[in-house]
Amino acid sequence: MTIQNVVVAGGGVLGSQIAYQTALKNFHVTLYDISDESITRSKKRVDSLFPDYQADTGLTEEKFAAGLKNLNFSTNLANAVQNADLVIEAIPEKLEIKQAFYQQLSKVAPDKTIFASNSSTLTPSMMVKDVDRPAKFVNLHFANRIWLFNTAEIMGTPQTAPDTIETLTKFARAIGMVPIILKKEQPGYVLNSLLVPFEIAALKLWATGIADASTIDKDWIISTGAKMGPMATMDIIGLRTPYYVGLEYLKTHDDPVSKLTMQKMKEMIDAGHSGKDDGQGFYHYPNPEYLDPNFLK
Repeated sequence: MTIQNVVVAGGGVLGSQIAYQTALKNFHVTLYDISDESITRSKKRVDSLFPDYQADTGLTEEKFAAGLKNLNFSTNLANAVQNADLVIEAIPEKLEIKQAFYQQLSKVAPDKTIFASNSSTLTPSMMVKDVDRPAKFVNLHFANRIWLFNTAEIMGTPQTAPDTIETLTKFARAIGMVPIILKKEQPGYVLNSLLVPFEIAALKLWATGIADASTIDKDWIISTGAKMGPMATMDIIGLRTPYYVGLEYLKTHDDPVSKLTMQKMKEMIDAGHSGKDDGQGFYHYPNPEYLDPNFLK
């Protein structure tokens, strides 16, 4: 199967990046979201990608604009997917929301369409019962700033057809990604199995008052030679997704430190300080303190 028409469902931080990167590589892309307000935010996120693309890849304004011409927006799911070869779901990290979406999507998508979830933590087996085509259902996970950290983790269920994996592997390469194919299901894939415990440890240091965000990042950067600390990384990811994941964890774990961490994260989110996308998280944007030449002194 050849993929040419792609729908990205959800125009959040990663959804907007996936949609634009795919459009930049000359695929026909429709970004679907649930309301006009959501679409307006999605368009702003896409437009705001240009400075980072330019800085990181040397992309010219002309080429960025050419990518935009391949990208459309829609609030009507049936219309958006009517000729879709692939739907990449990037909606909020809540199982019940994703399940409801796939039930709806199954009713309106053509038989040819492959479904792929960008879920950070949920395995495809947790959602496969809600699709009408288990052989064409897979998880396809991207790292944030996908033009720079260009991995695409591919994880199927025992029901996923080998040709679905092969098709998505070719698609990932076509949009500039390095395919990372998992041999079996793993919550968090490879990347988040490593990243999430790291971020949790940093957040708990911050929430319990052991060190502030900049101190945590300074220590990590100086001590390891990393380009960025965990709190700056959290700003780029955005606090909402890890917050939702943390709430799921608290449903089955009575952990006072995790409760405190979730409470402090909620206070930031409620104040509109959920990360780079909001202009403020642990740092202030567009000129975060960790980029100051004196930050590590």
